[in-house]
Amino acid sequence: MVPSLLFEVMLIGLLGIGSQWIAWRYRMPAIVVMSISGLIVGPILGLMNPEEDFGSLYNPIISVAVAIILFEGSLNLSFKELKGLGKPVFRIATVGAFIAWILGSLTAHYIAGLSWTVAFVIGGLFIVTGPTVILPLLRQSKLKATPAKLLKWEGIIVDPIGALLAVFAFEIIAFLTSTNPDSTSLLLFFAASIFAVILGWACGRGIGWMFETGHIPEFLKSPAVFIVVIFAFTFADEIEHETGLLAVTAMGMTLANLGISSVADMRHFKENISILLISAIYVMLTASLQVDVLLKIFDPNIIGYVILMMIVVRPLSIFLSTWGTSLSLNEKLLVGWIAPRGIVALTVSGYFASILTDAGYEDASIITTLTFGLVFFTVCAHGFSIGPLAKKLHLSLEGRPGTLIVGSNKFTVNLAKTLSKAKNPVLIVDSSWERLRLAREAGVPFYHGEMMSEQTEYHLDTNPYEYLVAATDFHSYNALVCTTFMPEYGRTNVFKVSPYKLLDGGVNDSVDRVGGRILFKEDVSMEDLINKIAKHYVFRQTTLTDQYSYKKYLTEKDEEAVMLYALKPSGKIKFYTEEMRVSPESGDTIVSLTPPKKEIKKIKERLENQRNNNNGNKD
Repeated sequence: MVPSLLFEVMLIGLLGIGSQWIAWRYRMPAIVVMSISGLIVGPILGLMNPEEDFGSLYNPIISVAVAIILFEGSLNLSFKELKGLGKPVFRIATVGAFIAWILGSLTAHYIAGLSWTVAFVIGGLFIVTGPTVILPLLRQSKLKATPAKLLKWEGIIVDPIGALLAVFAFEIIAFLTSTNPDSTSLLLFFAASIFAVILGWACGRGIGWMFETGHIPEFLKSPAVFIVVIFAFTFADEIEHETGLLAVTAMGMTLANLGISSVADMRHFKENISILLISAIYVMLTASLQVDVLLKIFDPNIIGYVILMMIVVRPLSIFLSTWGTSLSLNEKLLVGWIAPRGIVALTVSGYFASILTDAGYEDASIITTLTFGLVFFTVCAHGFSIGPLAKKLHLSLEGRPGTLIVGSNKFTVNLAKTLSKAKNPVLIVDSSWERLRLAREAGVPFYHGEMMSEQTEYHLDTNPYEYLVAATDFHSYNALVCTTFMPEYGRTNVFKVSPYKLLDGGVNDSVDRVGGRILFKEDVSMEDLINKIAKHYVFRQTTLTDQYSYKKYLTEKDEEAVMLYALKPSGKIKFYTEEMRVSPESGDTIVSLTPPKKEIKKIKERLENQRNNNNGNKD
């Protein structure tokens, strides 16, 4: 029974999102899992072939999806983020891209055996990395800020440049080999490229103006942006093939630097759409491959070409282009190794394979095989190695998870001290120097600034911090902070201290239900916690053992004690909340805020035991 097109769409979505989940669960490169899923249901089992089944809709679907993904990535390219990195990014995107083009073309000619024409076309195309492969890897690997920003900017900016270089190479070669050379096509290419940039900029400015002036209602903003993205991409692409990618990149960067709050609000929604599209496209592309294409990948010439591209061309282009910049040797080594190819390489190579074959270049028939070989090997090699290599080069944030605490007061400073003592990164953020005095005197790391401001976003590196605790005196502000940062940290990692109790003993429902999870107990407010510190409550740490179980701890603990969090030996923190069940095990440490009377009693018992031991020794 041949599955229906509807069933195929469902299967593609299921495989894509399922692959993302497996990759997250077992810490594997998502693109590798998606590619393998597509190969299994496509050429291996023959369950579907999206290219044939979707017919004439296949290429437009892929093209529009790539445009939306590239636009979503370019929305993250704010120039303020380039502080101190402008020179390396510019060099990599220009000098580095040119060096990679020349070296890649030479490798394609002498190693893969391609003619000069096909080699220079494919050499231009293969300088791309792209957001479809780089962003998932960055999300998984947790790199430090500098290499992460470099790889992100390069992937998004060079993506359209690579496609345009391939078109440019083809136009130049067609011009040089023509019996009646006509420079019109070359002029058209350059004019179309400039027009695409202007079109993208104009669309970005236009959408931004309509957002700011209220000409588009809130419920239509996301749909309007998507339609304009498709318009800019299609309009530019109809004039000159592949310039549409340039248009959507320019549009995204324009919107990213206008500072419009509406764009920031939509960013996470568009990121979700992007993840869905990436998942679907990789399954569709790999499922559409033919068995003979897969078998040709193991040709010695193709394997040799891929290896040289990975260990010679890429590192050389990065080291030569970043010579004299502020990048360290370790940063150059990491960036010089990581260059996985993705969707743009796969889709655009198919276009050039057909037009070069039609133009009489028979060797162009192996372009698809060569492209998939490079994509699959680089994705596997770089996907599995980026984490271990980053750790080896000390460029990874992997380690004990940190906690970002918003609000400086007696309770949060003491809480931060317990986390710092456990060697977990911790930082207190507050806009008041007076309130931060407590943190300064206690030697706790702090940042002076408004957590919700744009300046803090660009100056504060939040990568080391996995958890966010909002614990200021203003409970509506706590809820606002949690709501704002929930998409970034995740719903289970954002917390706030319970609102003040009302006069009737209840809790402010409107604040209670907005934002992150309420820490500790709903009936323990910020005021209560600070008062407990004033009453000399102490932060007590209790390590569970096989003999002293969690059940025994619960039966013996003081009724007035407030359990704060459980700390695992790995550094992972489980905060106590009303909504999340915490089940500490042997080896875990429970941190609680305990009345002083119990601690005094324990001290007295300890002193009494010491006296008894001393008396016994005298006897």
